[in-house]
Parts: sequence; C-alpha cells; structure tokens
Amino acid sequence: MNIVETQDMWVLSAARRICIRDVAAVSAELSPVMMAEVEELGLVVAGPWIFIANNLPRDGKTPFDWRICLPIERPPAYSGRFELVHLEPIIVASALHRGSLRTLFSKGYGPLISDIEWSRHVFSGESREVYHDWRGPGSPYHLIEIQFGLAR
Repeated sequence: MNIVETQDMWVLSAARRICIRDVAAVSAELSPVMMAEVEELGLVVAGPWIFIANNLPRDGKTPFDWRICLPIERPPAYSGRFELVHLEPIIVASALHRGSLRTLFSKGYGPLISDIEWSRHVFSGESREVYHDWRGPGSPYHLIEIQFGLAR
C-alpha cells in the first residue's frame, strides 16, 4: 500500500448509477463513443482511463454512483456530448493489481482494504481504478491501480 496524492487533471466523463456487475458493459458502451469524440474534436488524451466510484458496495447487486473518465489536456472550449470535469488532487491509499479481472477483488481490492483498515486510515467514500495497461476483456493480464480516497 502506498499513500499518494493524485494529480490535478481534466477529464471527459460520464456518470451512471449502476451495480458492480454492470461496469464492464457500461464502460464497453461508453469508451468507444468517448474516444470517437476525442478524435472528432481533436482533443489530446493525457492519461489512462479512470473509473471513479462513490461508496462502492461489497456486493454485485447494490447500485452506486460510478463515473468513467478519460484524462485530456484542457481544451480552450468544449461543447461535446460528455461532461468536462476537473478532478482536484486527493490523498489515496493505492496498490497495483497485476492479473485478470477475475482476481481484481480477491487479490487487488481485498488486500488493500485490509491494509487500510489495519493502518487505521479513514475511507473518504471515493475509490478509483486507473487502467495503466488494459489488454481487453478476456485477457489474463492487466495493470490496474486501485485507489481509495482517505479522509485522514
């Protein structure tokens, strides 16, 4: 577990209220449309995809607030189909998950949550997944950074 400050960034974003089991389908629906808009408007991608959750549940059936974000260089003006959102820096506990999506919760989230609870930090309610190396839905290997915002 690392305690770090996230970067200040601008993102193209879309928010949804979904369940964990819906993340794959919703992100697969939104990401190509967002990328098409980036190309159409001549925007510059400035980092990997980020998924932000507020009060992420521990089960696959409870709805939560979720946001897909694509970091971009801030354009002088924007009038596209998505939201242009400024993400302020926050302090997070983070860990890298190397492996398949099947083990993201058992080998990624689980150990990080235990480390945070053991360290007596307080969760802020916001969590993020940063997709540093995404190789497609069926791939046995991805590099995903899991981040939990800390209130203290």
